Amino acid sequence: MAQEQITEQLLERMTTEQRNERSTNIDEASTLEILTIMNGEDKTVPYAVERQLPSIAALVEDIVSSFKCGGRLFYIGSGTSGRLGVLDASECPPTFGV
Repeated sequence: MAQEQITEQLLERMTTEQRNERSTNIDEASTLEILTIMNGEDKTVPYAVERQLPSIAALVEDIVSSFKCGGRLFYIGSGTSGRLGVLDASECPPTFGV
C-alpha cells in the first residue's frame, strides 16, 4: 500500500479531520449563530479531555521518564498549531527547568 493511501486512511479515521455536522452551513449563518455554534463546540472540550485523562497521564509520565534519561520532547505542527507549540516549548525551561 502506498504511503499516500495509508495517510488518507489515517486521516479518514481521525475525529479532528472529519466534517462537523453542527457547522455545515456556518458560512451562511449570522454572527450570533456562528458564535453560538463555536461556543457550543468549545463546551465539548472539557468532557473530551476528561475522557482521555488516563492516556494523557501516561504520556506525561513517559515524557518525564524520557527527560530524566536525557531524552527530548519534539513539538511538531504547522500554522497556528506550530506557533503555539513554539510558544509552549519556550516556557518549558523557565517553568520546569528542562
